[in-house]
Amino acid sequence: MSTVLAAKDREHGRRSLLNQIRNRGDIPGIVYGYQTTNTPIYVNGSEFIKTMREVGRNGVISLDLNGKKVNAILHEYQEDPIKNEVIHADFLAVDMKQEIEALVRVGLLGEDVNRGGGVVQQILYELSVTATPNKIPEAFEVDITNLEIGDSITIGDIRSNYDITINHDDIEAIVTVQPPRVEEEEPQTQENAEPDVIGKESNSNEE
Repeated sequence: MSTVLAAKDREHGRRSLLNQIRNRGDIPGIVYGYQTTNTPIYVNGSEFIKTMREVGRNGVISLDLNGKKVNAILHEYQEDPIKNEVIHADFLAVDMKQEIEALVRVGLLGEDVNRGGGVVQQILYELSVTATPNKIPEAFEVDITNLEIGDSITIGDIRSNYDITINHDDIEAIVTVQPPRVEEEEPQTQENAEPDVIGKESNSNEE
């Protein structure tokens, strides 16, 4: 059962109205997509954060828009980089039987393993997938515990673990372990070196 998030209509547009919504602790947004016209809305900020913690970034929300329930996912959002707060949210109404494309983050397990100085290099932080909304994972957890220097994990290594379409080539590397960097030694300077002897003056008064 989807988590319910209450939403209310709002007027479209003016910056002053958007600021009023934010100042009272709400988040302006919009809902669009399956059987839904583009509708400006706002949701309570605290309830939004609570809901996203419960369902995850790609989880399905039952958006209660004035008594009408709409299955939706958080499609995009804008964040204030200074306050670290969400200031706008786009909700995509979805058909639970229809596949959609989404981005899913990649998390690494076992990063703290000693690899003899090898450097873990994560290449892909998000993967594009195609799946019905209920099958989109919160994250791909990639176990790198047993990786050693020179090893890697590719899309092909994880594809069979998931019953969804991963929109990447099998050969694309997700993470690799690189050899430790060797710092070039600076040329040594000879301390207290004797100055070169340019020449000697001869005694022209020798008899």
